[in-house]
Amino acid sequence: MASQEGKPPRPFADIFNEDEAEKSFLLSKPTCLIILGKPGSGKKTLARKLAQIWKCILIEALEVIQTNIQEETEYGLKCQESLFKGQSISEELVTEMVLKKIESPEVAHYGYVLSGFPSLSEEYMTVSQQIEKIKNLKLKPDLLINIKCSDYDLCQRISGQRQHPDSGQVYQRNQWDPNIIEKHKKEKDQHEEENEEEEEEQEEEEIAEDPLKMSELLHQLVQRPEDVLENAEERVAMYKDIMLHHLEDLMAEQDCQYLIELDGNQQPDDLFVAKNKAYVASDKYYICCYCCFNKQDELLRVLSSYELIAHRYRWPCPVALKEGDIVMGNPDLAVSFLGKMYVLSSPEALKTFMLNPRPYLLPPMPVPPCKVLVFGPPFSGRTTICNLIAHKYKGKV
Repeated sequence: MASQEGKPPRPFADIFNEDEAEKSFLLSKPTCLIILGKPGSGKKTLARKLAQIWKCILIEALEVIQTNIQEETEYGLKCQESLFKGQSISEELVTEMVLKKIESPEVAHYGYVLSGFPSLSEEYMTVSQQIEKIKNLKLKPDLLINIKCSDYDLCQRISGQRQHPDSGQVYQRNQWDPNIIEKHKKEKDQHEEENEEEEEEQEEEEIAEDPLKMSELLHQLVQRPEDVLENAEERVAMYKDIMLHHLEDLMAEQDCQYLIELDGNQQPDDLFVAKNKAYVASDKYYICCYCCFNKQDELLRVLSSYELIAHRYRWPCPVALKEGDIVMGNPDLAVSFLGKMYVLSSPEALKTFMLNPRPYLLPPMPVPPCKVLVFGPPFSGRTTICNLIAHKYKGKV
């Protein structure tokens, strides 16, 4: 708290001043959320919906593993090696991938929605150590979302889940149980009698399709071992014994206006609507949009009003400027961000800029680099002067 009080308050930005408003946004912290709840309460489903709508980065163990394997990173190769040997991926490796993802450039710009961490497994880190990691994150969570559900209702719902072995899609009991489907159909038939004839015909066709599809999938659905009632009850009991009291302490430390509790008995779509009404992020729609121009003349017309940042260089690459070089941008690699156009010099620079454009646009960027040449006779102090200038202006010799 002392360190926070020692910092001078940041002045309010003039929203009518474009430069001040842009600087205020670039210096702002992205919205970060953590979804908490019992195993099987719908944390991952809600996190995926929030990340998709708010353009956040979804951070969840399975998602992180699949991403690293697809991108063939060092972690991904280790995961593949373990899987090829028929071994499970170690908790240490999964935790390192999750923490590495939180520190990635794209998360520093877009923010994150974290689900499944802390985890029940204490193979690598205890629950208290995992929570301590959360508290010490550079991008600390702004919101804690706790999905509450009674043990009985949760276990009954988990035990009613079935999975399609080919697609991996999980179906709830009301999606595959013939008795429940028939009951819902009768309820819809009663409502149809009150509607107009045209609406009745359309709804009858839609309802008639669902049983046919489900009848084909019904004999293919299987129950996963973790969805067996006894196993579900054991996981919930383990959650209450190992993790619950640590999470309660974490939520007690959180400001109550940034702690949201949701009813886990509702459908994920209803949870998302309730969550969206409770809090709306203000900076989720400022994203980089890649623009492809077929002709250079088209880009020149779009950028007809420009300011020369350096002589003979109309649109230098901001990534190259950050590295101290003036490189002409390629019109085919144009990006729109905060109402402005930026032209990158290479596909690598484009990818880097789109992951997190903030470091390349914060003042005093983008500016042309200043290069100084110091010359003179031997033993005249050239090296000393160069070192002093570099130290004064944070340059390189």
